[in-house]
Order: sequence, then structure tokens, then C-alpha cells
Amino acid sequence: MIAIMNIKLYQIDAFTSKIFSGNPAAVCQLDKWLPDKILQNIAKENNLSETAFFIKENDSFSIRWFTPKTEVKLCGHATLAAGFVIFNELSYNRNEIKFISKSGTLLVSKEEDFIVLDFPVQPPVSCAAPKLLIEGLGEKPIEVLKSEDYIAVFEREDDILSIDPNFDLLKKLPLRGVSITAKAKDSDFVSRFFAPKVGVDEDPVTGSAHCELTPYWANIIKKNELYARQLSERGGEIICKLLDDRVILKGRAVKFMEGEIFLPI
Repeated sequence: MIAIMNIKLYQIDAFTSKIFSGNPAAVCQLDKWLPDKILQNIAKENNLSETAFFIKENDSFSIRWFTPKTEVKLCGHATLAAGFVIFNELSYNRNEIKFISKSGTLLVSKEEDFIVLDFPVQPPVSCAAPKLLIEGLGEKPIEVLKSEDYIAVFEREDDILSIDPNFDLLKKLPLRGVSITAKAKDSDFVSRFFAPKVGVDEDPVTGSAHCELTPYWANIIKKNELYARQLSERGGEIICKLLDDRVILKGRAVKFMEGEIFLPI
């Protein structure tokens, strides 16, 4: 008879206050780390932009994130989702969670109905626009920068909405993904994020990209607290604050689903 391991699974819509919007993330609590191949297969089976896995270790949690294709070093919306699960589903009685990750220590706290992420800043630097980037976007940006991802800056919010990217070209770029961004009408800035290289053509709401976008727009707009919208089909909202070498990202979340994974062992 085959032994079965039961793993609790939550699906959380992050950076939104209502289901069917924001960015859906799967969250799994583990007793111990499973082989990477199993974690990757679970993420592939979930078929969401990210699955977060965490384990409790003394007074902190270790966290890892997988797209359907690969492990990533940092993910904002799945960290927010994991924080939501720990605070609301696991009866965690402290106001701050310490996550240990491949991007260092990440602090997650509660502020009224917001989950607050304390992440390392990833300041972008100006660079020449790669030919593949321009061809992949089908439009020439007014400025290009790079950090973990490329940032392509456009003049208007309408430019961001109208871009129809060629994902086959964008996946050939050397960095993780591409943010396109512009000043906005009803917020400080808007963006969209494409990461076909890691198996996510367009991410609905990308917390980690705002670790790069926040320092850029804080310098342009000359203020350190910004209201951002991501203009994917699902849409989402992030309040961003620049604090020296950290970025504070605030967002809401809502539980869509919970269940169990039945894993043969």
C-alpha cells in the first residue's frame, strides 16, 4: 500500500480585497523541506505564477518560491499570501513574521487590514535599450533601466495598456523579466510585468518588481510614499514606501480556496 503525505494548500489572491482580482498564489506549509523536484512539480501542478512553501524554524519561517518552471529568489505576492495564511489560518499570535529566504530576511507584519512587506531595495541603473527588448515590446521606451529585471519607461498610462508583447522574444533577454511603467492618471505610477523566461508570460501583480520601481519613481516624483497600480487583466494595488535600503509594500489579500495535496511518498 502506498503511503500518502497530506500537505495543506491555500490559494490566496494577493494585492486585492476581492477574489478574482490581484495575483493568485498557492501557499503550502511543510514540516520539512522536500526534494526540489517535488516542490517544482507541485508548483507546475498548481499552474499559478508562484507557489510559496514555508516551514517553521524556532521563532522564524524559511520560505521558498517556485514558478511553474523554476525557483525564484524573491516573490512579493506569494510572500504576502504566506503572511496572510500564517496570520489568519494558523493562529499566529505575533504581529510580525520573520521569513528567511534566498534574498535575506524578510519581515511581514499586519496593519489594520493590510499585510506589510519589508523587502530589500533593488535600485535600477540606466542602460542601453536591448534590441530584443524593443522588438519584444513592439514600442520604443523613453528610458530603459535594469536591476533584477529590465524597466522600460513610457510617457503615458495608455502606452502601458496598448503594448502587446512578443513573449518568445522577451524570454531571450538575459534578466528575469521586464517591467513597463509610466506616470498615471489615478495613481502615482502604473506598470505591467512580463517574465516568460521563468514561465510567467504576464504576472497579474508583482511585488518584487516594485522593489525596483519604487526607488525609480520616488526619485522622479520626489516623494517616498507612492500608490501604484498594476494594469494586468486582473489588476492590483500596492502602496510603496522607500526607506533607505528597504522598500515597504502594503497590500490586502483574500482567501479563495483551501484544500489538501495527496503526495505519494
